[in-house]
Amino acid sequence: QVQLVETGGGLVQAGGSLRLSCAASGRTSSAYAMGWFRQAPGKEREFVAYIIRSTGLPYYADSVKGRFIISRDNAKNTVYLQMNMLKPDDTAVYYCAARNGVRATTTPDEYASWGQGTQVTVSS
Repeated sequence: QVQLVETGGGLVQAGGSLRLSCAASGRTSSAYAMGWFRQAPGKEREFVAYIIRSTGLPYYADSVKGRFIISRDNAKNTVYLQMNMLKPDDTAVYYCAARNGVRATTTPDEYASWGQGTQVTVSS
């Protein structure tokens, strides 16, 4: 099992930036992909981005493409989400997740390990 801890959330004005970090511990070598998801009040959890740990290949939801950047530092077992040009619609609790196996996915149910989440609030 992989344990995940997110940090870096907060309050920011529209147009601003935040960087989220996700520190992994435990059986980190078993994680094939690391993903970021978010959940706004009253809404379902939605995919934001994932990255393949071995290759660094990223994939983004259309809603964040061109504004968010996912990256990883395998030496530190940490994944980052740089969020730029933030909008009020980006307000949500952001979760980091790890998936085993050999295929990446945007489906939350297919990720086995989750962090506790970090709140991101974007004011207009």
